[in-house]
Amino acid sequence: MTIRYKTYKNTLDTITCLLDAHKQIQTTTTGDIFDVDIEKNTKFPLAHVNIGNVDISMSQKTFNFQLFIMDIADEDNETFVLNEMLNIMSDIIALLKHGENTFLYNAQHGEEPRYFVDNDFTCEPFTERFDNTVSGWVCNIQVIIESVLDSCDIPIDDDSVCIK
Repeated sequence: MTIRYKTYKNTLDTITCLLDAHKQIQTTTTGDIFDVDIEKNTKFPLAHVNIGNVDISMSQKTFNFQLFIMDIADEDNETFVLNEMLNIMSDIIALLKHGENTFLYNAQHGEEPRYFVDNDFTCEPFTERFDNTVSGWVCNIQVIIESVLDSCDIPIDDDSVCIK
């Protein structure tokens, strides 16, 4: 059973699940981009999710992620690699926007998935960015979830007076 109000962990798990399920992606990692292990033993293409800031409003949270899709390239195949990595990036964006993997058609009321993304995305190419010769794309993706900013359910001692 899914929950209506998603969390940071639900959102990150959903994105990594989509990346892991894509048949062309061989390795999925998360965290700081400088921690990406692109040694010779890493299987490519590699997808990496860099966690950014979170914007909180009265009714939603907006998670700002950077998604990197990369593969080993050299002078002879760089254009091909960039083309293939952009196709994979487009696949992931399409899944986030419209994918059956993130929708439950027989969900009970209140269990419907609650992930929303904008309609427009900007992908920026990179080449020779890391120690290995990799090329690919980075895209800033904002995932919006419903979230109630409510002080009624906070586990706090109501007897404490915090006005000093």
